[in-house]
Amino acid sequence: MKAKSTLDSIAEEVSVCQRCPLAGSRTRAVPGEGPGNARIMLVGEAPGHDEDISGRPFIGRGGKLLSEALEAVGSSRKEAFITNVVKCRPPRNRVPLELERETCVGAHLNREMEAVGPNVVVLLGRTASASILGVNTLKETRGKLVHRGGRTYLATYHPAAILRNPRLKGTFQKDLRAALAASRQ
Repeated sequence: MKAKSTLDSIAEEVSVCQRCPLAGSRTRAVPGEGPGNARIMLVGEAPGHDEDISGRPFIGRGGKLLSEALEAVGSSRKEAFITNVVKCRPPRNRVPLELERETCVGAHLNREMEAVGPNVVVLLGRTASASILGVNTLKETRGKLVHRGGRTYLATYHPAAILRNPRLKGTFQKDLRAALAASRQ
């Protein structure tokens, strides 16, 4: 119950956040959503157009692909806490700037991770991996369980990458399956 209360508080802060310039160009800020006791947390880059309109993470084409992939590996969105590195859509869907990422990670994402306390955090794409693990390329950590700061992370492709290159889908599902297995230990 405490996690839900904390997550509700974080979501309220996200909705009115003015800590970086992204606040000026968003329609709605997008806090994470999911159970406060989720064993697995999925972290993407930033909200896209559909998310900016709705205020919910991963509901566009990439979100549909993510939901289907979770189902294919024996899980569902209802079991995962889903969020992004930054909570506001960058103009023209550009990659969030370092200042924007650092601001949002410090103000919101770290607190979401602390409140949920997932067994595994899945980092979706290079931006999430760079922001949390400090890697330069996704290749450095993709598919590997990384233990850092008392947490376990697994980096994989972002659903948008699978939409652009469907051949990555099998690897993406394999990575999700590994994260899911690790989250259940």
